[in-house]
Amino acid sequence: MIERATSAANIHSMLQTLRTHQAQASGLQGLEEAQGAQGTAGTPKTGFSDLVSNAVSQVNNLQLQSRQMQDAYDRGEQIALTDVVIGMQKSSIAFEATLQVRNKVLKAYEDILNMPV
Repeated sequence: MIERATSAANIHSMLQTLRTHQAQASGLQGLEEAQGAQGTAGTPKTGFSDLVSNAVSQVNNLQLQSRQMQDAYDRGEQIALTDVVIGMQKSSIAFEATLQVRNKVLKAYEDILNMPV
């Protein structure tokens, strides 16, 4: 059983599966084709820090848009109150989701630090 799990073909298959899932998660469609055609050079890489930075930027943009809608409503511009409330809820939910992701990442980091070596 262990011999089957550690065979070269099985390991290669698992690596291909992981690469496929990574490509789907990072939005890079066809990562395997690009690596096969160009090698590893020239393929765009999206790291975890880039994904986090983009997510925080999107949350910030939602909060800025929400604040602008609130200010416009307060000035008496023709903006529906429902649009203002929906914008506020969107920014609130985005912030809470980002906060939960941060908490999960910190918890995972602490778990790794506390692992016995």
